[in-house]
Amino acid sequence: MNTKEAVKRIEDLTKELNHYNHLYYIENVSEVSDFEYDQRLKELQGLEEQFPDLAASNSPTKRVGGDITKKFKTVKHEYPMLSLSNTYSEEEIVEWENRVKKLVPGKVNYVCELKYDGVAIGIRYENGALTQAITRGDGSKGENVSANVKTIRTIPLHLKGNFPEVFEIRGEIFFPLESFNALNKSREENGEELFANPRNSASGTLKLQDSSVVAERGLDCFLYGVYGTDLPADGHYKSVLNAGEWGFKIPTPEKKYLKRTDSIEGIMEFIHYWDRNRADLPFEIDGVVIKVDDYGQQEELGNTAKSPRWAIAYKFKTEQASAELEAVTYQVGRTGAVTPVANLSAVALGGTIVRRASLYNEDQINKLDLHENDTVYVEKGGEIIPKIVGVDLTQRAPDAKKIEFISNCPECEEPLKRLEGEAHHYCLNDLGCPPQITGRIIHFISRKAMDIEGIGAETVELLFAEGFIHNSSDLYTLTFDQIVGLERMGDKSANNLLKGLQDSKEIPFERVLFALGIRHVGETVAKKIAKALKNIDALRSATYDELITIDEVGEKIAISIQQHFLQAENVQIVEGLKTAGLQFEIEEKELDSAVLEGKSIVVSGVFQTLSRKELKEAIEANGGKNVGSISAKTSFIIAGDNMGPAKLEKAKSLGVEIVSENEFIEMIK
Repeated sequence: MNTKEAVKRIEDLTKELNHYNHLYYIENVSEVSDFEYDQRLKELQGLEEQFPDLAASNSPTKRVGGDITKKFKTVKHEYPMLSLSNTYSEEEIVEWENRVKKLVPGKVNYVCELKYDGVAIGIRYENGALTQAITRGDGSKGENVSANVKTIRTIPLHLKGNFPEVFEIRGEIFFPLESFNALNKSREENGEELFANPRNSASGTLKLQDSSVVAERGLDCFLYGVYGTDLPADGHYKSVLNAGEWGFKIPTPEKKYLKRTDSIEGIMEFIHYWDRNRADLPFEIDGVVIKVDDYGQQEELGNTAKSPRWAIAYKFKTEQASAELEAVTYQVGRTGAVTPVANLSAVALGGTIVRRASLYNEDQINKLDLHENDTVYVEKGGEIIPKIVGVDLTQRAPDAKKIEFISNCPECEEPLKRLEGEAHHYCLNDLGCPPQITGRIIHFISRKAMDIEGIGAETVELLFAEGFIHNSSDLYTLTFDQIVGLERMGDKSANNLLKGLQDSKEIPFERVLFALGIRHVGETVAKKIAKALKNIDALRSATYDELITIDEVGEKIAISIQQHFLQAENVQIVEGLKTAGLQFEIEEKELDSAVLEGKSIVVSGVFQTLSRKELKEAIEANGGKNVGSISAKTSFIIAGDNMGPAKLEKAKSLGVEIVSENEFIEMIK
């Protein structure tokens, strides 16, 4: 295929994929199968790799992420992103509405919307293409999180219809409860600390450096506030509907997420409806927002220093229930972390029956000053396990005993230890404590690790109970006769499990490394280590100083890695997995030369001959290492046009050499 043909095919595929994406994620219509969609996406990825200069910054391939952002650039808002004044009082809503009517002449219409519990975002579009996404920040400036926002499927990369040439649209990015609960369930299974709530998790996810991780988490959004100098509407309500026609996911009147009314009665009806029905939503809200509809009236009302006078938020009181504390039990995760759980009398909360609430750690028990059989206040804010927020001291019996955190593991009786700087207590008997053993194996087979088909947590528990496995390497010694004898395991299931184990031998090294379950070595860190050290033997023999030079590996992770391989059993597991045929080194690409061996190089600016991607590939192909930020360890900077003045100043202050694109090309010739 020549360049001209590639341009046409890339245009066609991009148009098709954007169309299918809009239908599926905005209109809930599936026009093609997942397989057909994936085949087209794969074809586009292949063409972009073959013709890198034709790869657009807003290509549908950006949806899967992969960009790494070392530092989010601070950007000034063109239109200040003000906060809303809040109230919990219906009387204050009435007062606000009366005040509005006195300040502006003529009839006033109001728009009622949900107050999404997420992260405010402002997204700029030029000629129908997404160019920038900025967080609220301090209201006058925020952080550029464009690479991460592009992975959110409900945010269009290209618009359709009759949209303004340049405008900004604002709204809220949030964690759907289904995605949030699935993420926390995975963390719970891996013995990791649960995320506290969807809002904080959405905010943290948007700040992740690796956009591919953001893509996997399943964030969503509603966009509705349109800002610009030449908008095709004279009010907020019509602008929201227009945005829907341009391809945005908007809060629709049909779902009762949006309402226009000209009376205080209409406003109160909206407030009362969602106060009753908010538990049925697939996302969290913490109130409703009321705005004056007409842009002219908004301008006339103006703003205070912090808030617009033409809008107000009514916040719901957090739903709470009281229950009796029947007992405190303790769970042991795969890392040995011991988590206390309150077992409660059954109580209805947030549309579900709650019987358990997380107590997190000993500090939380002491903070609440929990006693046996206390009556406690429980809140549910989207977590898998609700939380206790207080105690009804009027119901406490005079002779009630204080809840004391256990001193021994509930599973193996080993004394617990609270490590310095840690909130959790740990059972250090990692080789003999059953839930830690099975937890590590369950982590090993999980989707993001070895992704072994035909085996789940229950099967792991059965195999362990039967004495067939004691660690992950034992999985590869299983026989058909052993498996087929398990409960609910027939011939077909046994063969599927064995095939899954065989197929897992092709899983690349970075995922095998993550699957080992080294404490603090998550999915992203495992990739960084694999890329830096190339194989497991280099990792086992790496010194502390060598480890902390790896990107994202700090003191805690380096010590954890060294401690992991000091245990003979962990070394034996690796040897067993090696014998089984798993991948313990990355495939090395043959280098063009070693002229850049040992050099750390920063690429900055816009280039004429090679693209940034081609420059970075050339660095690695000649033995060098790409780094994102300038430090005293930087060997040199390849500087193109428009190199940032801050980078230039830092390079000069550190004495880092600056070379041009042509000088670099000569260097590698």
